[in-house]
Amino acid sequence: MTDTTSAVRYAEADTLTGRVRGSWRGEPGAGGSAAFLGIPFAKPPVGALRFAAPVPAEPWEGVRDALAFGATAQRGDPGVTLIPEPSVPGESTLNVNVFTPAPGATDAALPVLVWIHGGGYFAGSPASPWYDGRSFNRDGVVTVTISYRLGFDGFGWIEDAPSNRGVRDWLLALQWVQDNIANFGGDPSRVTIAGQSAGGGAVLTLLGMPAAQHLFHSVWALSGATADVATDRWEAIGRDVAARVGVASTRAALSTVPEERLIEAQKKATSVAGPDAITKLLDDGLLLGPSIDGDLLTRPTIASLAAGVGADKPLVLGATDDEFSMVVAGRAKTLRWIPLGLLLGRSGLTGTQRKAYLAANQDVVARGHAAVLGRYITDRMFRSAVVRTARARGAAPTWVYRYAFRSSRPGAVNGSAVHCIDVPFWFDCLDSVQIEPLTGPNPPQQLADQTHAAAVGLIVDADPGWPAWSGAPGTTRVFGAPAGSPDVDPHGYAAVASLL
Repeated sequence: MTDTTSAVRYAEADTLTGRVRGSWRGEPGAGGSAAFLGIPFAKPPVGALRFAAPVPAEPWEGVRDALAFGATAQRGDPGVTLIPEPSVPGESTLNVNVFTPAPGATDAALPVLVWIHGGGYFAGSPASPWYDGRSFNRDGVVTVTISYRLGFDGFGWIEDAPSNRGVRDWLLALQWVQDNIANFGGDPSRVTIAGQSAGGGAVLTLLGMPAAQHLFHSVWALSGATADVATDRWEAIGRDVAARVGVASTRAALSTVPEERLIEAQKKATSVAGPDAITKLLDDGLLLGPSIDGDLLTRPTIASLAAGVGADKPLVLGATDDEFSMVVAGRAKTLRWIPLGLLLGRSGLTGTQRKAYLAANQDVVARGHAAVLGRYITDRMFRSAVVRTARARGAAPTWVYRYAFRSSRPGAVNGSAVHCIDVPFWFDCLDSVQIEPLTGPNPPQQLADQTHAAAVGLIVDADPGWPAWSGAPGTTRVFGAPAGSPDVDPHGYAAVASLL
């Protein structure tokens, strides 16, 4: 149903809990897209529900406005993301946003994309203008972005609380899609889940989770950062946070602690600082996120994939070439005086392995010591994980890519294919806000066309458009390669071989 009698064109659709009213952008039926924002899929996780598993939203009467983003779990700007991800105050933080070209068209059966935002599992927001689904809607794809509990509220160990509460939020949001997306023109049997950074880790976690297999049908992981926090470390951090706020590690006790105080304790308990900060980050990984709880997650994600979980689902995964180079870029003048062997040795790479790594990365060596250290951090945290994940899948349908487009922006990210730089190309939103500070001026629309088309290819046809991964030369797609370089890399991820 569409109301075209007022300046704002409204669209309506039904859900199992009530009817919602969204708004059109552009002309209905002529390339326009309707947005339904802030639809609750669960009750507000406050009071008695603060550290509980998510509870489905209650029905409402009449038509509920879905014209503005709902509250976000992110509070304020933690300053950890290069993507504009605004915080929205409020208690009802478990929402979905639906972007569709066919609201109310229950027979449209369009493929569906569900996006899970990143932010290290403690930050981020589904309200980013970059995540607007209008470009996917243009290509006949219904798009959903979801919110979930972050940080300690979502993932912290509590003695008598359900584990992995943020993961349970993902599951309930995906169940909402199964139950309701047909009313927005979507096909629940053609759902692709995708995300970047922690969101990429989230979709890989779901791919390896037996309890999630019925909720989606293909996966795209951009720079996926899985946590797989070991049980003992998960509990130790939980007890540390509780001790810092001076209460017992129980739901009742922690529920009395103001949200901002718990966030501050969480930051201190998970801080990685000091002269060995990089080594600790590489060795320990993320300290807060999906954990091995013996319930939803009984083993690390790669082990589950190697055991065949999710083997029937197409997977595309990759990383940018210089994910975390900006972490060390500001120290370039200092690092150039430290011998490369010593620099990499202090970061955990020693002996013959170091020699092999430097020999395989001569192109980066020419860009300076900071570039080499940035590439090493990237390879340890992201690029080697791409290869391990692809190998674990065996013969399952898997496609691998590299994102090589380098920012031309002066400053810390200059000349690097940094973390998040692929996202506006993937969403084909180069006309959105805050693009230039990441990409530099005049980012190439042709690259957005190629990247977005590959995403649509997976979502619509279960094929992004290049040879599936086999580990052999010629099966790694390269996006944004320098002029004259092949689009399919003959060497693939060979440069990380010494780290595997």
